[in-house]
Amino acid sequence: GFLRFDQAALADGAIPKKHKELMAVAVALATQCPYCIEVHSEAARKAGATEAELAEAAFVSAAIKAGGALTHATHFVRG
Repeated sequence: GFLRFDQAALADGAIPKKHKELMAVAVALATQCPYCIEVHSEAARKAGATEAELAEAAFVSAAIKAGGALTHATHFVRG
C-alpha cells in the first residue's frame, strides 16, 4: 500500500516529478534519513535534476532546519 501511495505522490502532476524529487531530497536531508537521501537524490537525477539543483535543494533544507532551531530557541533564550 505504501509503495502505491509513494509512487502516486511523486508522479508527474501539477508539480513535475523532478521538482517533487528535489523536495523529497530536501525533506530527506532535514530528517537525516540516509536511505531516503540516496533514493531521492538518484530519482531526482533520473528525472533530470542537475548537481546545481541538488545543491540548492540542500541549501533550502539547511536553511529550513536552521530556521526551525533558531525560532524554537526564541522560546527559551532570554536576553
